[in-house]
Amino acid sequence: MTKAAVKLPEPEKVLVIACGMIAREVLAVREQLRLEHLELTCLPAEYHYYPDRIAPALEAAITRAKEQGYRHIFVGYADCGTGGRLDAICEKHDVSRIAGPHCFAFYQGLEVFAANEDADMTSFYMTDFLCRQFDAFFMKPLGLDRHPELIKDFFGNYEKVVYLAQTEDPALEEVARNAARLLGLAYERRFTGYGDLGDALQTAAFPSA
Repeated sequence: MTKAAVKLPEPEKVLVIACGMIAREVLAVREQLRLEHLELTCLPAEYHYYPDRIAPALEAAITRAKEQGYRHIFVGYADCGTGGRLDAICEKHDVSRIAGPHCFAFYQGLEVFAANEDADMTSFYMTDFLCRQFDAFFMKPLGLDRHPELIKDFFGNYEKVVYLAQTEDPALEEVARNAARLLGLAYERRFTGYGDLGDALQTAAFPSA
């Protein structure tokens, strides 16, 4: 006689409150790691340009999530230019966030980022998201589609475009190469995959482990 299989209890839901710039990547990691109990809500990706809006919007989102019954919440942001304000909100509400100063760091892995930080001081980073949204995030808001003469004003202190690729996508790489040509910068591609994001979400998904 064979023993009946023991059914393990379903893990409790975990809500990730993330930057809209990494929404696709969070979902990809969730699928790869089979973290079906991990749920996602996002703040607007445009807050990348307005870091002062992140902390108050995050606090409001955490408050709503707790009112909805979520006991486990993880913040899908690094510091992202908030100057520590994000950490103050996380501490106040007893939640954790992705380690690091910004997504360009955790995609590379914090150790690799630290090793390259000085050499990359004059690098303009792009990610899969920023390749997909290059026109919406750079060309139109900065007026470069209408006034290309402003390129030197905005990008004159950069030396190269560094494309941190999360996926193998020739179309996105072509966008990054074209951006480098348009901006008059050298070009480098680094395949990072999802970097530290996977480990961060794996840990967040099992808070009591």
